[in-house]
Amino acid sequence: MATLKDIQMKIVAVKKTRQITKAMNMVATSKLRNAQIKMEDFRPYAAKFAEVLGSLAGKADAGGNPLLCERDEVKTTDIIVMTSDRGLCGSFNANLIKQAEELAQAQAADGKSVRVICVGKKGRDFARKTAFPIVAEHIGVVGGGFGFNVASNIGTAAINSFLAEESDEVHVVYAEFISMARHNAVTKKLLPISAVESEEVEEPGSAEREYLPEHICEPSADLLLADLLPKNISVQIYSALLETSASEHAARMMAMDNATTACNDMVDSLTLVYNKARQAAVTSELMDIVGGAEALKG
Repeated sequence: MATLKDIQMKIVAVKKTRQITKAMNMVATSKLRNAQIKMEDFRPYAAKFAEVLGSLAGKADAGGNPLLCERDEVKTTDIIVMTSDRGLCGSFNANLIKQAEELAQAQAADGKSVRVICVGKKGRDFARKTAFPIVAEHIGVVGGGFGFNVASNIGTAAINSFLAEESDEVHVVYAEFISMARHNAVTKKLLPISAVESEEVEEPGSAEREYLPEHICEPSADLLLADLLPKNISVQIYSALLETSASEHAARMMAMDNATTACNDMVDSLTLVYNKARQAAVTSELMDIVGGAEALKG
């Protein structure tokens, strides 16, 4: 049976852990607020960008752009896996890794070579344990402050690889932020660029668009489309980074809140055990005293 000192040490240790989890919860809450503002501010831009791109695609000769052309035979697939650099965020990274692993295995089952582009340390650690080669690593991106240049660099490398026929398809696996307590692992195809549908320009939860305004193209739709299609890849990657960043902070906030609650419950339980043990010790001492007094009387 644990002594009173052992129980006291456990209570002190749990209280220190509670302080850490509470502090991490506050930090995650602060970072989530900033990440959520950036994500919500960027969504209208991404929606309008896709809307203009869809209007141009209807006027231009889409078949002439190599980013829109499907390959006759897909031999190599690149998968961009977005995860966090740190843990303590519940099942956030596990869900993303599971989604990426299922996609990679499905592509490999079709006879395709799979390569991985890691954005985040957890995704890189997963890729190193598999037989899939790592093309590039981007560490310290999702959890920290990143700019559009990061997405532009990733997108440019993916486009160059696609145009050089080193890869035939490019997919991205990221976390879609839905609410504070809900985020889903999502797979999106980046290259070749699919035909822009009306649903791609609608924001989550918005009503169905009924009218697409006419855009005046200057100098021509073909030239504008050739310039906007590469930028569209960077826009999608940046949007995925913002969604993943907000989802990570929300997941860590929820995980640390649950951990703090568990620490409170553990402290209450240990305090009850301590009080019972102390009462038992006091009762035992009283019995010894009474027993000694009776022996002296005899």
